[in-house]
Amino acid sequence: MPQVRFHSDELTAVRRGHLVPEQLTDWVPSACAAVAEHLRHHGIAPTGYPFARWHPLPGGEIEAEAGFPISAPIADCGEVEVSSLPAGPVVAVWHTDPDEKLPLSYHAVQDWLETEEAIATGDSWEIYHDLPTCERVGTRIEIVQPITFPTAPPHRN
Repeated sequence: MPQVRFHSDELTAVRRGHLVPEQLTDWVPSACAAVAEHLRHHGIAPTGYPFARWHPLPGGEIEAEAGFPISAPIADCGEVEVSSLPAGPVVAVWHTDPDEKLPLSYHAVQDWLETEEAIATGDSWEIYHDLPTCERVGTRIEIVQPITFPTAPPHRN
């Protein structure tokens, strides 16, 4: 069931890459591991679960970032950079099925946007409530899509 909530601006430490979508399954766990090791080495504890976000580019490639929320800025150093997840209203959908059914959860987000007459306002991201591994992305994934309403949100009784 989609849930609407307000997401506060969230500072993040990430690894970035230009990929083709088929590479995400392997890239996300290694990117999260690299960021986790960097944070551990510098004595910085993440403030939340690992996540990944990507933006489609021309030619079928994507610009991806994966990492962890953090409480204070860190210095960019090679593979790990500072980024953020935006503040504002979002719709969130939980995915708890096998990885191959993840597209169905994205369809649920799209169906909700159409039904509620909401507009996506930027790239969505996935929050991995189970650590991603080389074998699987995770079994508890929260898909978060920033949104806006062209008018007041529909009234619910």
